[in-house]
Amino acid sequence: MFMGEYQHSIDDKGRIIIPAKFRDQLGSTFVATRGLDNCLFIYPASEWVVLEQKLKTLPLMKADARAFTRFFFSGAIECDLDKQGRINLPQHLREYAKLEKDCMVLGVSNRVEVWSKSSWEGYYEESEQTFNEIAEKLVDFDFNF
Repeated sequence: MFMGEYQHSIDDKGRIIIPAKFRDQLGSTFVATRGLDNCLFIYPASEWVVLEQKLKTLPLMKADARAFTRFFFSGAIECDLDKQGRINLPQHLREYAKLEKDCMVLGVSNRVEVWSKSSWEGYYEESEQTFNEIAEKLVDFDFNF
């Protein structure tokens, strides 16, 4: 399981360090693609296969299903870590997620997300305000905080 929040920077060549805690779980080859909320999703190969199977079940005759799968798969790339634990993010993914310099790398259960630092801070601030309401709508059990 991926969890945690790490601040990193993208260098001039479009490379970002993947936190050491995430590298073993990602494996030698993994997939990065456009995510939701203008961030990038990074999946280990095993999770990518599961997700791919689920998306294949979407009805081809529905425009929304075609649009989503087109968006999701057309942005996907296979990634390998270099010796310094970095991946090279292509221009189209950096532009989509507005990644310029300061970034946040998040562990989110079965995937890693990469956000621009400013986008993450805005999203976090907005979501923090409604976290309790969201939890009440989505979660069927009491956390007993």
